Amino acid sequence: QVQPVESGGGSVQAGGSLRLSCAVSRASVNNFCMGWFRQAPGKEREGFATTDRYGSTTYADSVKGRFTIARDNAKNSLYLQMNSLKPEDTAMYYCAAADFIRCRDSPREADFRFWGQGTQVTVSS
Repeated sequence: QVQPVESGGGSVQAGGSLRLSCAVSRASVNNFCMGWFRQAPGKEREGFATTDRYGSTTYADSVKGRFTIARDNAKNSLYLQMNSLKPEDTAMYYCAAADFIRCRDSPREADFRFWGQGTQVTVSS
């Protein structure tokens, strides 16, 4: 069973930066489409960034130009660099793995079978 474990969340002021990490055990990240999702209170979970073994990345418009997704196959990990954070970025952030080698053009929650427990990001104005 693939097990992602997120870390790196915290509280930051608007305009600040955070870097989330996701360590994956029991399988190679190279064999999955990896994605970041987030869920704000009272809202549905949103997939906003994916990456695959071919280096392809996708971003939701809400984070494009501010967030960068990356994977390190040697460390079997996924990362999310978040810059220019806004209060509306406040959410629980999840790392997830889908049983596809190549990601779809946009992430669908139902495609992702393996999920981490989440890490909280809070951005204050």
